[in-house]
Amino acid sequence: MPGPVTLRDVAAATGVHVSTVSRILRGEHDRVRPETVERVVAKASELGYSANRWAASLRSGRTGVLGVLVPRITDVVLATVYEAFEQAAAQRGYMSLVASTRDQPEKRSEAVRRFLDQRVDGIVVADARLHDSDLLEIHSAGCPMVLASRRTADLPYVVSDDAGGGRQAGRHIASSGARRIAIIAGPTYASTAVDRTQGFLDGLAEGDGSHDVAIVHSGFDLESGQGAMTELLRRGAPDAVFAVNDFAAVGAMSALASQGLQPGKDVAVVGYNDIAISERLLVPLTSVRADLDAMGRTAFESICAVIENEPVRNHLVPTQLVVRSSSEWFGHGPAGGGSDLHD
Repeated sequence: MPGPVTLRDVAAATGVHVSTVSRILRGEHDRVRPETVERVVAKASELGYSANRWAASLRSGRTGVLGVLVPRITDVVLATVYEAFEQAAAQRGYMSLVASTRDQPEKRSEAVRRFLDQRVDGIVVADARLHDSDLLEIHSAGCPMVLASRRTADLPYVVSDDAGGGRQAGRHIASSGARRIAIIAGPTYASTAVDRTQGFLDGLAEGDGSHDVAIVHSGFDLESGQGAMTELLRRGAPDAVFAVNDFAAVGAMSALASQGLQPGKDVAVVGYNDIAISERLLVPLTSVRADLDAMGRTAFESICAVIENEPVRNHLVPTQLVVRSSSEWFGHGPAGGGSDLHD
């Protein structure tokens, strides 16, 4: 019985040097003609070539496996980031493993141990806390690491421009003429929540007039947003609400409706992330959009750079405010028909 197809078999069948075949099948196509790449990939598939990852790891000291830590795999935002990351990794011949930490340090520690047992080449962390001694300890032990979505200390990161996005939302609400403002600010341990809140306050301050601002901290989920809005309503209905996460914003809109207040008519509402459901709600939600695909792809490129001991810079993914019915009417009369993008 013939043995498994090897790199040398593919090289012999294509007339391409074995080292070039190896690079092509690892996804390294630089300085290789596209027609050569196409020929080698097609022939490898035809012959049934399958890379022996573990044999390669013994030679290189690497496994070609990357670990990704997220608070919850079901989170739409981070699922989108991970999908883009995984696609970029697969194109370069990497395998990626994902683990949910539920934003709990002890569960993250367990996941990190599992990743290290699998001899991952690097870890991308999407559940960092602003003051995160555990991550600093892991990093100081020499584990290649990049942060995505959230940041901490001076560890390399790829995050959205949270402060800038919050500032856009603050300017928008300030221009509406709203005076009583509520902020559903998210948890204090997450840089996303803190930066978006501060950015919103900065943008609000750029407007004319004074504002009465009430801040409630909560989780990022729908139920937390609903509970935070219910608490805020006990103090009196605000003119406008900014939630640092779309799910929290949807929860806030539900709480408003339960009290007979119509989002987008009685109270302006702005969220953050612009998840797909935002524009499909009965009252479409104004939200700050970030390019989550770009975040995932850039996180992959950054962890590769760390692994290769190349210089790595921090990345801020640009944001854009998408104005919809939940806020566009406020202070300007009825909505003018259609959603616009505002810088």
